[in-house]
Amino acid sequence: MAILKNLVDESILISQKNIGHYEQNAVSYDQGTQDHDVSQNIDALIRAIKAKPPFQILDFGCGPGRDLQTLAKLGHAAIGLEGSQKAAQIASSKSGCKVLVQDFFNLNLPESTFDGIFANASLFHIPNKLLPKVLGQLWTCLKPNGILFSSNPRGNNQESWYGDRFGSYHDLEGWRSFMTNAKFTEIEYYYRPSGLPFEQQPWLASVWKKVIL
Repeated sequence: MAILKNLVDESILISQKNIGHYEQNAVSYDQGTQDHDVSQNIDALIRAIKAKPPFQILDFGCGPGRDLQTLAKLGHAAIGLEGSQKAAQIASSKSGCKVLVQDFFNLNLPESTFDGIFANASLFHIPNKLLPKVLGQLWTCLKPNGILFSSNPRGNNQESWYGDRFGSYHDLEGWRSFMTNAKFTEIEYYYRPSGLPFEQQPWLASVWKKVIL
């Protein structure tokens, strides 16, 4: 019982501090990330979806909405999900899309609804002890053959605080283990930015399918 309470207390602290950081910095993140080019990641998600467009896409951890705007401009039915109320308001205002305000650790998502999930720089905020639960919820909200894209800062499977933010930094094999245990099937992976030596590619991007046997 004490172990469970400690896990709950730790999860609440991580959630509060992560959300608080993005709440406090929502405007500066909006201004500072507009020029970040993640078209390679968006293309990887869209290319893997085999349904008839427009696609129902969940931008998981949409922040102030840069990628939500892009997905909407591409003609897809995009919905954002964000923990920070302020970032969600900016995202909704800029994109015209619906944005769900939810704690990553306490999701409430509809079943079999989305053709794709775009999780760009968001899933690494989930501690390893909670990651199987969250991945299971994302698997459930995808349609059969739905696609999950993730991009996380890579590491050596360590967890740590970076200022006010908590992060889990996986290598390829560690991330594969979590994803396959959550019943996802691997489509592809790559490191970013492209065209640089491995040591200068801090991001691990991967594409996964919900395959029902």
